[in-house]
Amino acid sequence: MPYRRTPQVQARLDSQRVAIVDAALAILAEHGYPGCSMAAVAARAGIATGTVYKHFPSKAELAVELFRTAVGREVRAIDEAMAVPGTATERIVAFVETFAGRALKSPRLAYALLAEPVDPAVETERLAFRRTFRGQAAKQIARGVHSGALPPQDPETTAAALIGAVGEVLVGPLADGNPHPDVIPSLVTFAIRALGGSDVDDTRGH
Repeated sequence: MPYRRTPQVQARLDSQRVAIVDAALAILAEHGYPGCSMAAVAARAGIATGTVYKHFPSKAELAVELFRTAVGREVRAIDEAMAVPGTATERIVAFVETFAGRALKSPRLAYALLAEPVDPAVETERLAFRRTFRGQAAKQIARGVHSGALPPQDPETTAAALIGAVGEVLVGPLADGNPHPDVIPSLVTFAIRALGGSDVDDTRGH
């Protein structure tokens, strides 16, 4: 008969996994992926290094889990920001402000998620993450174009350009930890103009 874990054993294992991921995320936010050695994570979680390996056989697998967990939080925050009533342009502005604002509050973590050299498995997750955000933006742009409030444009192309621009603008400030106070307003102005608006007060698209 195959072994079946009791509910108590499964609960203990689940608790260990959560503790490992939480400890690793804390290290990631402080030191990036290079600091997330299995030994360092085990020490932060207060468990044996071997226990970490039982849940994550390799550092690459742990890194993928960290990326998915951290990005999942960002996606939920963006979803909430863009779910409020408003025009398409206002929702895109909410996206830019939320994404950039959260990144600048946790620069080391954001740099790790956006630009730090990573294992190919994590890079695959990073590309999926960008596609998710691009899809969110494209959906809002398409609505604005369909209503006639935004000028004709290819929503996917505009969304891809916006996501790429926001990431590129943030990389420098995240790397040096010294963002200019105008970086978010400048990104908002750029986003509105890219959509077809003329200034930061133009939020007519819906």
